Amino acid sequence: MTIRNLTNRLGGFAYGGDYNPEQWDEPVWKEDDALMRRSRVNLATVGIFSWALLEPDEGRYDFAWLDAHIDRLHANGVAVDLATPTASPPPWFTLAHPDALPVTPDGTRLTHGSRDTYCLTAPAYRTAARRIASALAERYGEHPALALWHVHNEYGTLCYCDHTAAAFRGWLRTRHGSLDALNEAWGTAFWSQRYTSWEQVLPPRVTQWHKNPGQALDFHRFWSDEIVAAYCEQRDAIRAHSDRPVTTNLMLPAYQNVDLWALARELDVVTSDQYPSSPGLDAAADAAFHADRTRSLAGGHPWLLMEQGTSTVYDRDRVLAKEPGDILRHTLGHIARGSEGALFFQWRQSRAGAETWHSAMVPHAGPDSRIFREVAQVGEAVARLGELAGSTVTASVAVLHDADAWWALGVDGLPSADLDYHAALGRAHRALWDAGVTVDFAHPEHDLSRFPLVIAPALFLLSDGAAENLRRYVADGGTLLVQYASGYADDRMHARLGGYPAEPLREALGIRVEEYRPLR
Repeated sequence: MTIRNLTNRLGGFAYGGDYNPEQWDEPVWKEDDALMRRSRVNLATVGIFSWALLEPDEGRYDFAWLDAHIDRLHANGVAVDLATPTASPPPWFTLAHPDALPVTPDGTRLTHGSRDTYCLTAPAYRTAARRIASALAERYGEHPALALWHVHNEYGTLCYCDHTAAAFRGWLRTRHGSLDALNEAWGTAFWSQRYTSWEQVLPPRVTQWHKNPGQALDFHRFWSDEIVAAYCEQRDAIRAHSDRPVTTNLMLPAYQNVDLWALARELDVVTSDQYPSSPGLDAAADAAFHADRTRSLAGGHPWLLMEQGTSTVYDRDRVLAKEPGDILRHTLGHIARGSEGALFFQWRQSRAGAETWHSAMVPHAGPDSRIFREVAQVGEAVARLGELAGSTVTASVAVLHDADAWWALGVDGLPSADLDYHAALGRAHRALWDAGVTVDFAHPEHDLSRFPLVIAPALFLLSDGAAENLRRYVADGGTLLVQYASGYADDRMHARLGGYPAEPLREALGIRVEEYRPLR
């Protein structure tokens, strides 16, 4: 199943957003039906934060209210992207399973009262998540309104509890095989860190001084694998009852807790959320950066913008409002870069709760407002572009993007706190965007032969395989631009000896770096 199944089902590009009718009463639902028709909405994401309503007690489900809303949407010509609500466990779950609450690096166990209050490695959580995914799929898997499955929401929450410690040890045993190999990989001869039993090995919790770099890097890899496994468990539970495509919405912020290349490979449809952190032209550049990364994660195939805002976003120190025309500008910018439509969070702006001040398609002011009028205008524009569904984008330049390199620049004890991998990626992309050059992102071990130019920003960690791949690319006639702080460490975070960057990349570049220092 691919995104073509979705756009064929919709008859063109997707347009709509997260719909949470449980926040409202019946008169509002009737108005929603009319306003969705008026704004050309054809896809609604339902159930994203509804676990407490869907499963009011452990193992007891109440689907009657959801039946009614899905049937109503279907009658109104709106297809459904049905979510599993596992990003926000209900209070009964956390009270019944306190060991499933997340623990911070300093040992603080968090409590319910927000979202993402779960530990991904807790057996009770994983069991409950699979169970509700299976129950939803069994009930709605063949519903005529169903166009897409939406697993979870924005995976990325971290935990450092004892469940995590046990799972981390199991992962390390598989990766390294023995304590001797682990000690060698982590360089534990330094600072008297040598481990003599597996029980001594912990996640990188708060310590007196710098954490072990190899330990921190391996923990990121482990956690990424846990996220991918948790997604696949729900996906497979759904597939047992339904043939509709399955996705989860990727978050592409200035941090990274999952290897997006690995997770994207498991998605039937690659989707992502985008909320600019800057106004004006910088917001347009940020949107292009996001869109090009998502398209690249989809292997150059069409993808879907799962969330954007119509204006303000709730989780900023100071909200940024979109100016008139920005909704259209950002929506069409994403479509031009491969998205098969555009969805928003959310349809109707909440009147209570943590995201009350997050903008929506129908704002607090109601339909007689600039925002809703623009939403309706954008809906018309998107509908007129439907014949372009399935179009692809061709880029002649690749910027290398690697989760390991990102995580490596986040460890303690590096030469400069200004080494920021996300910023380095953004600067490389922005220079090309300003010049009107379309960009793909690629992993350093991908086939790069179709790109005349490849840019490698701050690949501090560079595996032997990646170094050889880049050498071969240059030998075959490609042009490689390697930026600062690249090739200094191997894939264990051990320093490269004999000068930087790593061989055989050093030979290809014809340079040897003996020293390093910040220039400011």
